[in-house]
Formats: sequence, structure tokens, C-alpha cells
Amino acid sequence: MWRIRYLDLKDPGDAASIFRKIGVHPYGEKAMLPKAEFLHVYLEEIGCTVGNILKQEMLSLGGEVAVSRGTVDCSREKTDALVMGTRKQLKALAEKLVVQPFGLASLGERLSTLLDRIARTRFVMKTPQRELVFGERTLIMGILNVTPDSFSDGGRYLDAGEALRRGIRIEEEGADILDIGGESTRPGSDPVPEEEELGRILPVIRELKKRISIPVSVDTSKASVARAAVEEGAEIINDISALTFDPAMAGTAARAGVPVILMHIRGVPKTMQQGDLAYGSLMMDILAFLETRIAAAREAGIDEENILIDPGVGFGKTVEDNLNILLRLRELGTLGRPVLVGPSRKAFIGRITGKDASDRLAGTAAAVAAAVLNGAHAVRVHDVAFMRDVVRTADAVRGRPLP
Repeated sequence: MWRIRYLDLKDPGDAASIFRKIGVHPYGEKAMLPKAEFLHVYLEEIGCTVGNILKQEMLSLGGEVAVSRGTVDCSREKTDALVMGTRKQLKALAEKLVVQPFGLASLGERLSTLLDRIARTRFVMKTPQRELVFGERTLIMGILNVTPDSFSDGGRYLDAGEALRRGIRIEEEGADILDIGGESTRPGSDPVPEEEELGRILPVIRELKKRISIPVSVDTSKASVARAAVEEGAEIINDISALTFDPAMAGTAARAGVPVILMHIRGVPKTMQQGDLAYGSLMMDILAFLETRIAAAREAGIDEENILIDPGVGFGKTVEDNLNILLRLRELGTLGRPVLVGPSRKAFIGRITGKDASDRLAGTAAAVAAAVLNGAHAVRVHDVAFMRDVVRTADAVRGRPLP
């Protein structure tokens, strides 16, 4: 008796495994894979003429475009649009648009670029000392806070000796990158003077570089601190402000020739969780911010291939916002850059579990697994040894090679 069932194919790799189970010829598999991935592309503020052309072209290809009421008769000037179809249909649409008027040629080129970006699975970043590969497996960034007031481990590693021992242990536990910060960015925190931040982190970086082999990232938004850290051997600049708090940061990073992490934040740590936290459209607002910051980084001379993006879980977001980000991480593929996610011990986990920061291991594990399964290329965590197993298991579920 034949059977029928529903398949939830989340990416082309899932479809490829089904083709192999069926016994599809390799030529047929290559031809059909673009038809197996269904995509949604959102367009904002397009003219009614463009909306009507898009709809007719996609209908002719077997897809669909949702536009606002009043678009057909142009009783309204502008509309947003949701383009729905397979990758093959969208590729064909892009090819049709590039020869049409009304600005559609530019739209076709951007659609083609978008399709290339979201299909990309491997990224290589170059530090002054090595290459870092993102996409083959999920990388783990271990957190070392050399501060008296970080939200979960403040004061624990303020002593340079303790910080040195913890940094060595983080590598032993399986971290791929060690992220060192000397200024707390917890909600309500105040910035610390440059000299104090330098005094906290430089001795630790200097000594750790003699003892560990993994790259060190410096977590700072001050150009002077970043420059000094790089001179001591730091290979990555992790700036929660995406180069906005210090106008000299972009140029400093460009001259240093190191990868940068650009994070979304609204406001500053002191007040970011106060007032109205509502977004017009959460993911679109995050994407718009990061797109602007990537462009600013490029303009300053930073190689786009050396940019990692972070949606900023916990930075100016509600509990629901943070959960939504974890669920919709793949949308960041629009930007064509690898994605870092840092949910470790965050307050939203405490709101869900009722646990304080010292007891959020299980909640963090769930958030990390969700991040990996939904497309994160790297995760930033405190409990490296525990999260290494979580990441490996989630990677295995995604079909990535076992270690």
C-alpha cells in the first residue's frame, strides 16, 4: 500500500538527501534543486506600475506576488510586495527584469545579488595571523570579561592571574575564538575611562598570546583600546556599536587590517532597555541598520570579506524580539555576511526560566541550539565546554560533518 506524508525541507541540503534516497540521477538532482527551495522576498515602497509588472511576470513563471489593494488600478502610488516562488522562478524573474524599464533593471540586478548571497554557505576571514573559516561548522567564541560589573560574571576575572587562567581554560574547553572585554555593556551600565579599560585588558592579552593558539578578539567600542589591543596581538575587533560610538573606530580597524564584528544596537547600554522598545519591523530594522554599517565599514577601507554581523540579542530588545531573532536568523543572509549570535545567560532567558544569571545554563543551551539550527555561523558563550556539545549536536542535526 502506498503512503503519503508531508516533508518539511528547510534548505537545499534536505532536498538533496531526499533525491539521493529516491535515486535521482545527478543531472536531475542539479536541475531540480533550485525548484525545491521556496523563497519569500519582500520589497518596500515600489511604484504601482512596478508592482503590476512583477505580479504578471511571476504569475507567468508559476509564482506569485502579493501587493496592496489599489495597486492594480494604481489608485495608490506606492506598495510593498511579497514575492513568492522557488529559487528557479526568482532567478528567472531577475533575468527578465534586467531588460525592462521603470527601474526594473536595477531591481533585477539586486534580486540576482540577493539570491547569490543567501545561497552562500562558506566565508573566509583573514586576520594578520591566519584565516578563519565560517560555515563548515559553527564556531564558538568564548567570553572573558575582565570587569567588576558584567551582568553574569562581573569581578570573577578582574584579577589578571585569574583572567589568564580562565583564558587558557577557554581554549582547552574547545573555543575557536577568545573574546576579551574590559567594559561591561549590560543594561544600565556606564562607560569606563579609556585608561581603565586598557589597564584591564592589555596585560591579559599580552600574556595570553604567549600561551594560547586561538585568535583573540577585543570587545570594545573605543578606537584607542582597539588599536592597543591589536598591537598586543588581538586579531578581531568586536564593536557592539557597529563603529558608531567612536568616529575613529572604522579607520582604526581598516588600518589594522583585522576582521570586525558589527552588532545591532539601539541607543547605548545605559538606556537601551528603557522606554518604548517597539520596532516598526524588527528584522527589517535590524537589516537596514546593519546594511548601512557594512557600507560605512567598506567606505572606511574595511574589506567586506572581513565583516561579521551580530543581530544584537539583548541589546534594546524585548523578550519576544530576542526569540523572534533566533527564529528568523536566516533572513540576515540578505546581507551576505556570516552571523554571530550571543544569547549566553541573557536576561530574556531569565524572564522565560525564572533563573538568575548564574543558573541559565539550560536556557542558554536551548537558545544556542536554536541559533545554530536557524543559521548562525558562530555563537558567543560563557560556558564553552557545555556549549561545545550543544553546538556539535545541533550541527549534526543540520547535517554538517561530525567532528
